[in-house]
Amino acid sequence: MRILAIETSCDDTCIAVAKGGKTFLNFEILSSVVSSQVKIHQKFGGVYPSLAKREHEKNLVYVLKKALKESGLFKDKKRSNRTDKEFSLFKKIFRKEKGLFEYFIKFVQKYERPKIDLIAVTVGPGLEPCLWAGVNFAKALSLWLNVKIVSVNHIEAHIFSNFLSSDARKLVVKQKSVLFPAVALIVSGGHTQLILVKELGKYKILGETRDDAAGEAFDKIARILGLPYPGGPAIEKISKYRDVEMSKYRNIEMSKCRVSLPRPMIFSKDYDFSFSGLKTAVLYDYKKHPKRIRESKEYIAQMAREAQEAIVEVLAKKTIKAAKEFKARSIILGGGVSANERLKSLFEEKIDKMATKPVLLFPEKHLATDNAQMVALCGYFYWLKSDKIKNWKNIKAYSGLRIA
Repeated sequence: MRILAIETSCDDTCIAVAKGGKTFLNFEILSSVVSSQVKIHQKFGGVYPSLAKREHEKNLVYVLKKALKESGLFKDKKRSNRTDKEFSLFKKIFRKEKGLFEYFIKFVQKYERPKIDLIAVTVGPGLEPCLWAGVNFAKALSLWLNVKIVSVNHIEAHIFSNFLSSDARKLVVKQKSVLFPAVALIVSGGHTQLILVKELGKYKILGETRDDAAGEAFDKIARILGLPYPGGPAIEKISKYRDVEMSKYRNIEMSKCRVSLPRPMIFSKDYDFSFSGLKTAVLYDYKKHPKRIRESKEYIAQMAREAQEAIVEVLAKKTIKAAKEFKARSIILGGGVSANERLKSLFEEKIDKMATKPVLLFPEKHLATDNAQMVALCGYFYWLKSDKIKNWKNIKAYSGLRIA
């Protein structure tokens, strides 16, 4: 079977084509295309939902065509068998995406239907305008191709990103007891959740952010420091600047600027997070110094490193605490922030000190951020279970933080 997967939960337009057989091991990615909007949102220091939706409308057909070509399923053959009934249904589906409707109609009029057996689409959580662009595109494709849709949870897809390699899937199938129960930390620009994974498909949310997500905190702190968007990679890069230590500062005035930030909720008894106060602490410290200090590379590098340490320490401590309480056999990371090298190394340090050492799983760097490969695998998993498969009329987007 061939699966077409669509991911538009935020500002990346992602489509992948995969094929699978009768078991979880028979899965292969045929193509994966990501169209990033980073340069568009960079000047704002964050994602504007309405602007992101508009870009999805421009990009979806182009990304689909490219993904089909790379998978060998694209056929450049003119057709004219679209019915008036189909046209009216497409128009109804895209009533709020007129631009996408026009691109889609041109596509279906010009090209042959590719041989797709199932569509998997992210339905939430995420930015609702962006989600609806992808969901409506999936609905129209489902109607055109006469196939069913699997609705995929974005948070769950990030968990599945760890199992895109065949070796990781073998662990799920052949040595399930080695991995589960697991504790998953899904941490990105939009989400920070700690989840008990009883097994794939069975989850319990242990905690989540009460305000800013960790990735959002990175973005806001970077903006304060004058660093580019996205903030996480920019902060990670400058925090490695060699002349960060205060002992190396060139004058006494600089030596008085030693930075120390709070670790929000690190000792709370629950598994919730809060990062808005950390951003405020950075802002207050930044403002109290004269311009020549706060704009110096030494100060920015030190603040970046301290902010990164504060965030990763809270994330790691709470996750390790949950792993101990629930006797987790593995710790699973996912989301854009999971690509942070300091976060991974801190987990490795803490796990090494544990009496019972859980397996640490994290996705490859290019799979930590949003992509459609993880959506395809998650959709394939539920197709094998004959679950969450729906007619196009019954698919809806949602923006809330739910996992099941």
